[in-house]
Amino acid sequence: MSNPGRDDTEDTPHALALPAGSHVHDAPALAVDIAPDKVAIASQWQLTWWAFKKHKLAMIGLWVIAFMYLISIFAEVVAPDNPSKQNRRAVYHPPQMIHFIDKTDDGTRIRPYVWKMDRQRDPETLAISYTTSGEKIYLRMFGKGPEYKFWGLWKTDIHLFATVSPRDKFFIFGADRLGRDMFSRVIYGTRISMSIGLIGVAISLVLGIALGGLSGYYGGRIDAVIQRLIEFVLSLPTIPIWLALAASLPPSWPIYQQYFVITLIVSLVGWTELGRVVRGRFLAMKNDDFVIAARLDGATEGRIIFRHMLPSLTSHIIASLTLAIPMMILAETGLSFLGLGLQPPAISWGVLLKEAQNIVSISQAPWLFIPGGFVVIAVLAFNFLGDGMRDAADPYAQ
Repeated sequence: MSNPGRDDTEDTPHALALPAGSHVHDAPALAVDIAPDKVAIASQWQLTWWAFKKHKLAMIGLWVIAFMYLISIFAEVVAPDNPSKQNRRAVYHPPQMIHFIDKTDDGTRIRPYVWKMDRQRDPETLAISYTTSGEKIYLRMFGKGPEYKFWGLWKTDIHLFATVSPRDKFFIFGADRLGRDMFSRVIYGTRISMSIGLIGVAISLVLGIALGGLSGYYGGRIDAVIQRLIEFVLSLPTIPIWLALAASLPPSWPIYQQYFVITLIVSLVGWTELGRVVRGRFLAMKNDDFVIAARLDGATEGRIIFRHMLPSLTSHIIASLTLAIPMMILAETGLSFLGLGLQPPAISWGVLLKEAQNIVSISQAPWLFIPGGFVVIAVLAFNFLGDGMRDAADPYAQ
């Protein structure tokens, strides 16, 4: 609580207060298995982290999300091939499993390889099929492959996985109707789909906190106007609006402009829920003792909002954001799948799933659904992370 004459840096006792009827020695049972003396002097962030670590699914989700964003950062290095390079000799090439135990006449060695596959065409039906040739394509880590520009800054040809012979190609996730490597395309799609969630949520965060905070703190006409705005946004039929906006986008726009507009569209709809939550919490807190004490101490309204009221919502806001990011990812995936979002040559999970819209693709190349598996994994990981952070937001709760 903020009291007159007291340094604002000490305004954190409400974060350390125990529930009614509890004692310091009860804290380990209420939060996590930490020594009572450490719990008594711990900050709110420490208490939250200790409680979060006990949530196993949340920790798994955290590691999965961190791994996906690591892949996004180093997409050019992880992808073994150019994601837009077409190969007529590899149309609908099936996935190849990587083997590690190589048995030869000289003995058994541990080195990665895939079985080379030959392409054949039925003379009557003209259907394409692939059979194992009996030859092996050996792989190595940090080998040389197609040249690329890492983040558009410098040229290199080092890839995480590469063939020993540059002429050989391998397809871990198979190839699409144009012979493009699906594994490389999924890796590049991870960068766009996962970053849209972050950027979209960042825009929604600013709008939700700003408008929701103003609405809850000031009330009156400001509250009425902002609430009518929220109700108007929620009443809009999203699909027709997205159809109209997608039709209005010039097809000549470069990818980065399409990316920005789609992110903005998704964000302008996603801020309303957070805005309502922040408004409700501000309405409940603006007459609390610590806010009144700060006001009597001469604190400005900006300091009261950002130094005293908003920090008490930090845990809740973070939990809400982790649950909002998968909604952003699903929105982009759905829009791109329906042809309303990003368009080729942009690569996202939704754009890749659009390739699996017809029966021919489903029957000939079921591996085109692999990007959908990544969407499911990402959404589940974010949901697990959000559940864990929500449960850990009150470290003393039983």
